[in-house]
Amino acid sequence: MHLDLTDRVVVVTGAGRGIGRTIAGRFLAEGCRVVALDRAFEASPEPGVVEIACDVTDPVSVQAAVDDVVSRFGTVDVCINNAGVNVEGRVADLSWERFRQCLDVNVGGVFLVSQAVAEVMKPHRRGRIVNAASFAAIVPSVGSAAYSASKAAVVQFTRVLASELGPYDITVNAYAPGMVPTAMNGFADLPPEAADRLLDTLSLRRWESADDVADLLVFLASDAAGYITGTLVDVSGGKLATQIPARAYE
Repeated sequence: MHLDLTDRVVVVTGAGRGIGRTIAGRFLAEGCRVVALDRAFEASPEPGVVEIACDVTDPVSVQAAVDDVVSRFGTVDVCINNAGVNVEGRVADLSWERFRQCLDVNVGGVFLVSQAVAEVMKPHRRGRIVNAASFAAIVPSVGSAAYSASKAAVVQFTRVLASELGPYDITVNAYAPGMVPTAMNGFADLPPEAADRLLDTLSLRRWESADDVADLLVFLASDAAGYITGTLVDVSGGKLATQIPARAYE
C-alpha cells in the first residue's frame, strides 16, 4: 500500500520536542508541508518544518496560529493534536490549579485547535484530525486522576466531533500510546526493577518509540483511512491485553 501524502498541509501541536518533534519529522519525510506549534522550541529548527509559537490553552493564540498557517499554505489538511502535560498526584493531594492545568492543556487545547482547523477544512470538505489520548483513558492508574480524566475526555470529544464533521467528510480519531520514554515520564531513567515491572505489562516487551506512534498517524492521515472515524486506536504494544503478558516470556 502506497500512502501518498505529498503536499498535504499538516499541523502538529506540541512539536517543539519529544514525540511531537518526531511526528513532525515523519510527516515531512512523507512529502508534507509541516507546521509545528508549541509554546517554545528547545532545539534548532527541523529543516523544512515551519515553527509557529502557540499556546493551545489560549483561544486568541490558537486562532492566530491557524490564521498564519492558512496565510502561508491556504489550508490545513491534517491536524495532529499532540500537545499535552502529565499531572501526577493522588486526589487528596491534588490542587485545583494543577488539576485544571491538566484539563486546560489536554482537553482545552484539543478543543480549541480542533475547532479552529475544522472551520478551515469544512469548505474543502476533507480533512483529518487526530487527537492524542492515552492508555490511561482505558485503564487508569493510582495517582493519575487528572491525566486519566483528561485523556478520557479527549476520547469522548473525538467521538462527538467525528459525527459532527461527518457531513464534511472530515475524519476525527484518537490514539492511545503506551509507554514511550520521554522527559515528561522518565521511563528511560527508571532503575532496572521498576522498568521490568512496567515492561512486564506489555505483550511486546519493549519500550514504545515515537516512530511507532508516527507510523499509525501517517496511516490515519492518509486516504487509506478515509472510512475510519470516531475511534480510539490502541498503539500500546498490547499493554494489558492479557492479565499477565510476561508469562509468555518465562
